[in-house]
Amino acid sequence: MQFLDVKTDFAFKKVFGSEASKDILISFLNSIIDFDEKEKIVDLTIVDPYQIPMIIGMKDTFVDVKAKLLNHKNVIIEMQVLNVEGFEKRILYNAAKTYSTQLMKAEAFSTLEPIIALTITDFIMFEKIENVISYFSLFEKDTLIKYNDEIELIFIELPKFNKDEEKLETIRDKWIYFIKNAGRLEYTPKTLIKESQIEKAFEIANTASMTKDELETQHKRHDFINLQKGSIELALKQGIEQGMQQGMQQGMEAGEKKKAVEIAKKLLDRGEDREIISAITGLTMEEITAQ
Repeated sequence: MQFLDVKTDFAFKKVFGSEASKDILISFLNSIIDFDEKEKIVDLTIVDPYQIPMIIGMKDTFVDVKAKLLNHKNVIIEMQVLNVEGFEKRILYNAAKTYSTQLMKAEAFSTLEPIIALTITDFIMFEKIENVISYFSLFEKDTLIKYNDEIELIFIELPKFNKDEEKLETIRDKWIYFIKNAGRLEYTPKTLIKESQIEKAFEIANTASMTKDELETQHKRHDFINLQKGSIELALKQGIEQGMQQGMQQGMEAGEKKKAVEIAKKLLDRGEDREIISAITGLTMEEITAQ
């Protein structure tokens, strides 16, 4: 068998944001979000569910999954493979925008419903945080008293998750393992078959069940992401090489300048004319006077 690489935004929306994915999404969200037991999701509505015609035309736009929970919280789930400039600000902007645009003219602020922005990245965002999952909310700086739960940001950094199949213990581990590794697997691991929703997710991600248009869209999306990754890596490599060349040049120039200053000092000690010293060393009159 061959499965979709769920790390691509197209495949992620197909698995978690389709009409048939409600129980899959409920299981995934309950495993990731720290709800109280009484807040556990029992039902939700997928907003703008997966539709292949809508996704075919996309270029570099991101595709997310939106859901409205039975407890009136709204969740935005995004899969991001490329670490682009300003990404962390875009996450906050989208969460704030989704929160504020709920309010229609003349409506009370009390009608606003909480927003949870859940972002999965295929790169490391927070170097100083060891946890695979990071939770951000509004707290008072000194007392750490929470302001409210109106906007929460949750990040899952896939490169920090290094458990293999034998070490998967919780449903949370299994979902993260599925997202990170499904695209390279040739069968559904035994430990994951035991979870009915994850087994169903594998069935949706199985390329054998996909239409020709879906396969073409997936290939195009994969190619686009690989090209973007290549461009970023090339720019980084060129930047490093240019920096090294500039550093070497600056080092050479600094060394030559130091040698010229030493010569100038010796000539000054011998009483040589400063104009002659300038002609010999290449130093300016001001630089010679400063010695």
